Formats: sequence, structure tokens, C-alpha cells
Amino acid sequence: MNPVLAPATSASLIRGEVANLPLYDPGADPAEVAALSGSRRVIKLSNNENPYGLSPAVAEAIRLSVAGGVSRYPDPTGKRLAEAIGQSLDVPAERVVLGNGSENLLELLCQAVLDPGDLVVTQAPGFSLHEIFPRVMGARVVKVPVTAAFGFDAAAWRDALAAGPKLVFLANPCNPTGVMLSADELEQVVAGLPESALLVLDEAYGEFARANPEYPDGLAALRALDRPWIVLRTFSKAYGLAGVRVGYGIASDAALIQALDRVRTPYNVNQPAQDAAIAALGDHEHLANTVRRTGLEIARVTDRLRGAGLCVVPSWTNFLFIDTGCRSDWVAQELHRAGIIVKAWREPGYENFIRASLSTPEENDVFVRCLTEICAKGQL
Repeated sequence: MNPVLAPATSASLIRGEVANLPLYDPGADPAEVAALSGSRRVIKLSNNENPYGLSPAVAEAIRLSVAGGVSRYPDPTGKRLAEAIGQSLDVPAERVVLGNGSENLLELLCQAVLDPGDLVVTQAPGFSLHEIFPRVMGARVVKVPVTAAFGFDAAAWRDALAAGPKLVFLANPCNPTGVMLSADELEQVVAGLPESALLVLDEAYGEFARANPEYPDGLAALRALDRPWIVLRTFSKAYGLAGVRVGYGIASDAALIQALDRVRTPYNVNQPAQDAAIAALGDHEHLANTVRRTGLEIARVTDRLRGAGLCVVPSWTNFLFIDTGCRSDWVAQELHRAGIIVKAWREPGYENFIRASLSTPEENDVFVRCLTEICAKGQL
């Protein structure tokens, strides 16, 4: 006699790994903040976007791509873009993989590599998707903390790597702190990797950090290694293409690229995005101007906030990690009332921190004034 089964519900069908995941926090909805604040202008500092926008060459490439027709599927291989990236970095195009932003490549790596119970090592505080995507696959995640001064903890990394991870996510510079690893620190991680591990070096903010002569080029550092690795980069940040979603990876070998191609959807990077990225690669002047202006604002805003008594982590990105001395949720809500959106950080131990990407000097001045007033009120 067949057993009587309870009717299925949506909740009963969901895998336990998925049901227990935290939701990704994209920051507050600008329309809701506008309604709350009564302000016509919302200053959005929550997503590390480029306030200087697209280069004219990229805007024209997108216009021509759309005018050429978007009723057809894009090139599923992204051949022209992969070749352009390969040529710019002196790597074969077959070792380049494209993604719907570099975060899509994080997801594909987890799908292609991880089995339930596998160990993943990443940073703390860190990018939430470095934890969420492995947990979707049933993997265990160990997060290596920074030192009290937000520096590299060599002993903690050595211990974590000795546990035998299968996948290691290392962001340089780190999101959310903005801190970069030196060449020596990167070498210490590489030297401690077990033979079983795939190193994923996430350089989403690398264009900003290259203004520092001590910033190591991850591709150059890993190129000669006889072991699996992949370097991830994106056009969303310094290039200003966040809205069209295109990132890429350079891998140690074509076999790793082929594995990622087996799990990705065939048309995951649309044609305007591919054409825009090719144009962006060629506009060196716009990139250099964005990096220069961003660096000036990072230094200026850091000085002003520190002058107001706030702790600001030194950053080599386009965002700042700020200890407000108050609960970050409350600070973020108060900033919403002023028409400003930041990311309230919620990782254990960092609940007083906010992450704020910088905008134009005018909008940054408004942010500094409002934040310092709110923090002074909250600390009374």
C-alpha cells in the first residue's frame, strides 16, 4: 500500500541550503528614499557605481549595437570581446571567459567545482556572494578575519588554507574594506594553497588600486604557476558599465574555461554589452581620468571624515568603509531621510560600519555633512 504523502508546499520543495541563505542586499530603492526624504535628488552611494558614467566612445558603441538590432541572439562565445581582452592582456582568447558581470562567474565557478561538503575559504569582512554562492552548492565556508587594523593576517590565512579548501576566494582590493594586499601578502596566500585548491582572485576594483605602485598585478603573479587559478575582472566599476552587465575571467588553462562554458547559459552576455566592453577597452583616457578623479575624492573625503572624528579604513577602491560609532542600520535610515543611500554592513563584528561609494565632489560634500551630523547625534 502506497504511503500517504502530505501535499507539497512551496516551502517544502526548497532545498535546505537555499532556504537558509541570507538575501543579497542591493541597498535601498532610490524611489522609496526619494519618497521618504521628500528630496528630488537622491544621492546613491550603495553600489560602488561610477558617477562619471560612460565614455563617449562606449555610448556610441551601445547606440550602434542597439540600432543594428537586438531581435537576434548575441554571439554566444563573445569571440570578438574575448579576443580583445586576450590581446590587451597577452593571453590566448581560449583562456578568457565572459560573464553577466564578474559575480556571474563566481556563481559558475561554484556550480562547476563544488560538491556538497566541500570547503571554501574567503575573507571577513567580505563580499557576500563569496559566501552565498558556495552555500547554494552545499559547501562549507570559512571566513578569514582581518587584523584589528584591517590588515592581512598571515597566521589566520595559513591555518585556513591548511584545512584543505577546494575553492579560495581572494579579493584584491577587498570589498568592503577597500584594503589591498601587497605582492608579498599575495605570495603568502599562493604559497599556502593546498594542491586541491582552485584560487579565484577577484580584481573587480583593480583598476583603482593600480594607481598604487605596490599593488600586485594578479595575472602577472599567477601566470607562471603550474596549478589551477582564475583572475576575475569587471567592466561594471571603473569602466562604468554596471547597467549592461559584463565581466570576464582569465584562467590558468582552457580546460577550466570549457567547464565554465558547460554550466553557463549560452547567451549570458548581451550584444550591446559585448560591443560596449570592446569600446571601453580602447578608451584608455576615460579610464585614467575616472581613476584619477576617484582617487582625489577618496583622499579628500577620507581626510574630512577623519577630521570629524570618524574611523575610515584606507581604501584603494571607489568606496569607503566607515566606522560610524553607531548601529549601521540606524545611520543608514537617518541618511535615507536626507536622501542619501549607503550600504549598512551587517556581518558580525562590523555592525557599526557603513560602506559608501563616492560620487561627485558636490554630492560627496553633502554626504560628509549629513553623516557627521548624524553620527554626532547618535553618539550623544
